[in-house]
Amino acid sequence: MKIFIDTANIDEIRQANDWGILDGVTTNPSLVAKEKDKGKDFKAIVKEICEIVHGDISAEVVATKYEDILHEGRILAKIHKNVVVKVPLTPDGLKAVKTLKAEGIRTNVTLCFSANQALLAAKAGAYIISPFIGRLDDAGHDGIELVEEIREIYDNYEFETKILVASIRNPVHVKQAAMIGADIATIPFKVIEQLYRHPLTDAGLKQFLDDWAKLGQQIK
Repeated sequence: MKIFIDTANIDEIRQANDWGILDGVTTNPSLVAKEKDKGKDFKAIVKEICEIVHGDISAEVVATKYEDILHEGRILAKIHKNVVVKVPLTPDGLKAVKTLKAEGIRTNVTLCFSANQALLAAKAGAYIISPFIGRLDDAGHDGIELVEEIREIYDNYEFETKILVASIRNPVHVKQAAMIGADIATIPFKVIEQLYRHPLTDAGLKQFLDDWAKLGQQIK
């Protein structure tokens, strides 16, 4: 499973990328709005991210009408060859997905909350579908169950659309996504940090270092 970071924070992206575990990045208007430098040009942010991470970088349109989605999508796609255009899961969005695919522009269909929506996105030619599992959990539904349903449907009909699990809240979501065969998980930085932490790892390392100190040796 590929690991993406879900953020527009350049410092977080650099740090996660330095660990050698990052395959891509997802951004959206809400993430950009959280950053201190809200006045920075969005295209400049996307370009900077593309220079750091050599993988798929999802950048979202803010238009909702077909022609406007196409216009914004084409602009974003020109920023870098790794840009994947995020498009809303609406009739106009699906129509735009088909057109953009015909032009060689990859799309990430976002805000997916049902298996039927995911089926339509795949039929339209989406490169990625993004089910939002955390938001489903918040509403009293089972977000991971949705991913399982999408996985089964896509496998049944050999759709090439990638399943990107979004709205991840905790490390358990990451593990569950990997176990059921999601192609990608896009994860907030704070959750990525939680993936490598374990008290027994810390305790074990401390014991090793304490024992080594008693030997009074060095590795040269």
